[in-house]
Amino acid sequence: MKDIIRVFKALSDPTRLRIVLLLAERDLCVCEMTYILNMSQSRVSHQLRLLRDADLVEDRRQGRWIVYRMPRAVKASLVPILRRYAGPGLSGSASVAKDAGRLELCLRTNVRGNKGEPS
Repeated sequence: MKDIIRVFKALSDPTRLRIVLLLAERDLCVCEMTYILNMSQSRVSHQLRLLRDADLVEDRRQGRWIVYRMPRAVKASLVPILRRYAGPGLSGSASVAKDAGRLELCLRTNVRGNKGEPS
């Protein structure tokens, strides 16, 4: 029961839910998430820590970057639930739609590659 409560508490925050939706699409580093969400690095890192504590995301080193991703088992079980309630495109709100557009822009402009140092 404690695990279920921990997961739903983690997903109850709009910022954390936005991060989960982004990571359902692709793996991202903190600098990419700060760009997409238009938030400070410390705020995004704090939210990621809470998601990691709930076992909803994991991090791995990729060269000099720490890249966050949703574990396969979590993605397989959680994304269908999110799609059921948020719609097939996971675009149930204006902020999620805006995040999707900023994700595309982030990838097009190669935000990670243009950073001198990792976030």
